[in-house]
Amino acid sequence: MSQRDAFSGHLDLLLLAALRTPRHGYALIDHVRQASGGAFDYAEGTIYPALRRLEGEGLLRSSWVEAEGRRRRVYQLTRKGERALEGRRRDWERFTTSVRAVIEGG
Repeated sequence: MSQRDAFSGHLDLLLLAALRTPRHGYALIDHVRQASGGAFDYAEGTIYPALRRLEGEGLLRSSWVEAEGRRRRVYQLTRKGERALEGRRRDWERFTTSVRAVIEGG
């Protein structure tokens, strides 16, 4: 099982964490890929539907900006998104602590 497959249920957490800094879609994909050492190299067809869903849930907002002669949609966390990120981060830490305890025989 690849790292990406093992973490597939946590895409929202990755996106929320990556959007602590506002980014457009391609920059977001690149950031996740770079920060994970290439382990999470998601396709646009995976990322953009997730961004639209998170925006629909009120966790993100987006706006169009002009950059380098191109229009780009930039995504950023809302207050609700910041709270969701913190809650999901805590859940992830509890999960990894529990898995580690089992693996290490605790």
